[in-house]
Amino acid sequence: MIADVKARTTVTVVLAMFAVIICEVPKASPQSHLMRREIVRAGPATLQVTLRGKGEPIVFIPSRGRGIEDFDTLSDQLAQAGYQVILPQPRGIGGSTGPLKEITYHDLASDVAAVIESLAARPATVIGHDFGNRIARTLASDHPHLVKQLVLLSAGGMVPRSPEMEELTTQFWESELSREDRLRAIRQIFFAASNNPPRTWEEGWHFEVARAQRASDVRTPLKEWWAGGSTLTLVVQGMEDVVALPENARRLAAEFPERVTLVEIPHAGHALLPEQPEQVAKVILAYLHRSAGAP
Repeated sequence: MIADVKARTTVTVVLAMFAVIICEVPKASPQSHLMRREIVRAGPATLQVTLRGKGEPIVFIPSRGRGIEDFDTLSDQLAQAGYQVILPQPRGIGGSTGPLKEITYHDLASDVAAVIESLAARPATVIGHDFGNRIARTLASDHPHLVKQLVLLSAGGMVPRSPEMEELTTQFWESELSREDRLRAIRQIFFAASNNPPRTWEEGWHFEVARAQRASDVRTPLKEWWAGGSTLTLVVQGMEDVVALPENARRLAAEFPERVTLVEIPHAGHALLPEQPEQVAKVILAYLHRSAGAP
């Protein structure tokens, strides 16, 4: 009960603070649309990486079974605001390859570490969505010298979803479903009741990759990644998330109040990015602006 009150107090204070500074985010950079692609070798993996913009580096890790394209809108906004955005495709998606059998979070975090070492030349802000924030937290635990701060979108891990939702998510990832049944499951699992999935979320699923990622959940104990090292962290949480329940984010903020900032987004479920893109971008930009020491 005390932890819940502390977390809710943090949310209220942070939202009030962001309301003041949200209109003062960095102005667009004339270099924001410069784009190039690189190939990074990371042990047994080969990663295809897209880079845009100039400035402080921000690295993105997408959600389970999804490609880096989920961050197209957000990364473009951050590039326009004067940051360099670095988007590595996960193993098994696009031009990225590497073993998927018997992997752990640590293997996938090492992929991202290699990208930062090769392309950023300094510690990076790391943004992870859903499964991606588990890898981001593992990265901060395993390679703290490479991570400036974390931004976690839909932060689960400790508080389990309902048995009904667990059954539905397992069916979604592990079964062959008709288009109609899969679309119905996408709505139920990933989106708030009042939101419909855009076409980009009807498509863009990589189920072989997702199944390997799900298997890595079991191989990586919670204690090895939950805390995210000792890194400053922003958690952006959909209040109607039925997969990564909001209580997870509240517990993380209550456990590490000195370094974890929590902002809850109304009318957003687990997908979060396509549901409330403007709110998510504003909160992240305001946090980055404040952490850079801007007045």
